[in-house]
Amino acid sequence: MKNMTLTNIAKACGGIYVGDEKLKDCEITGVEKDSRLVEKGYLYLPFVGARVDGHDFIPQVFEKGALCTLSEKDLDHPAGPYIKVASMGQALKDMAEFYRQQLDCKIVGITGSVGKTSTKELIASVLQEKYQVLKTEGNYNNEIGMPLTILKIRDYHQIAVIEMGISDFGEMHRLGKVSRPDVCVITNIGTCHLENLGDRDGVFRAKTEMFDFAAKDCFVVLNGDDDKLINIKTVNGNKPVFFGVETDCDVMALRYKAEGIQGTDVTIRYYHETFDTHIPIPGFHMIYNAMAATCVGAYFGMTLDEIDSGIRNLKAIGGRNNIFTVNNITVIDDCYNANPMSMEASLKVLSQADGRKVAILGNMYELGENEVELHKQVGTIAAGLNLDLIVCIGNLSKNIAETAKAGNAEVIYFEDKADFENNLFEYIRPGDTVLIKASNGMKFNTFVKKIKEESGE
Repeated sequence: MKNMTLTNIAKACGGIYVGDEKLKDCEITGVEKDSRLVEKGYLYLPFVGARVDGHDFIPQVFEKGALCTLSEKDLDHPAGPYIKVASMGQALKDMAEFYRQQLDCKIVGITGSVGKTSTKELIASVLQEKYQVLKTEGNYNNEIGMPLTILKIRDYHQIAVIEMGISDFGEMHRLGKVSRPDVCVITNIGTCHLENLGDRDGVFRAKTEMFDFAAKDCFVVLNGDDDKLINIKTVNGNKPVFFGVETDCDVMALRYKAEGIQGTDVTIRYYHETFDTHIPIPGFHMIYNAMAATCVGAYFGMTLDEIDSGIRNLKAIGGRNNIFTVNNITVIDDCYNANPMSMEASLKVLSQADGRKVAILGNMYELGENEVELHKQVGTIAAGLNLDLIVCIGNLSKNIAETAKAGNAEVIYFEDKADFENNLFEYIRPGDTVLIKASNGMKFNTFVKKIKEESGE
């Protein structure tokens, strides 16, 4: 890793090097916080968790060939050198910030209330048609995951597509300080993390902290249909590029046709040029993601044909609008997370399916003092759609069930997840399309696993 010697790491994170002086000028080959994944030449980060203290695994990582470890404690006779730091989390950010400044790789930062991951995937899919791309994997978008993603960039990577998620003020400022994005994409300003951010104005202020450390010549891509984002006139003196469907923007979806759960055909106008493409993942919101990806691809010199190919080649990821079929049951696996905006989008996707339509919905967390009303709003939306069965699980989702009963669908409520899971196949059957959607804390991925296990997958 470029310039990541033990001396430079210790200096970057304000740590004290302890160990063989001859190793101080050696460069690490990687960084890992999971002791099981450490390889030869790696730097180990022993975080202290609620149940496990990573420091306990320091002997094992040296056995596996680690070059060095950080530590918040004085170590007795370790098998290799260590750098003592005051805070593992802060040291990680400081180290990633130093490494970022050694890199020639361009950084595309993506944030927003809804659609960060699907937009990241679509932008990466487009850019991969021409460039060597690194992208955020899994849920590595917070103050631990995002710096670790930065530290995975290697010399051959030309562009890194980095997802940036927050839940409070100041977090995006710190993430921006580490990543220093060359391109900033904001998908929308919605009703997420309201327990800390208060309202959409608070969400707007927190998300736009992304600009605090953006490159002076940063390229900014914003949703022009969002009533908050449209008010941003310049960033570092640069005019943003806006995309939209409902408003007259620089980039627009002129025509679109939903093809059920097979995706959407769309005609996109990029300034004075147009092209037709197909988005293979369903949902109206994916049209916005495709326009954002068009903006970023064009900025990096890609042709519209290359952009079209990247959109068409998009692949779904587990837990994020991933659609699969087993035993003639089509599952829309969207169980990784949920908020009112994403719930509405997923329910509308389900309503486009053929056959019997079943929604399995759970609690949405971190919605603040209006959580009851926001769950009721989701139920009202569900009531207005062409659904057959709505299953609500969890104390908060009872409010979804309450208002969903105004529609024509059968509505069933379970307070306890296990009561439904134990009898799952009494409620779904061959020929169904089933949406599974809740905040990650509900652990609805067990439903997905059970359906797959039933098929022998």
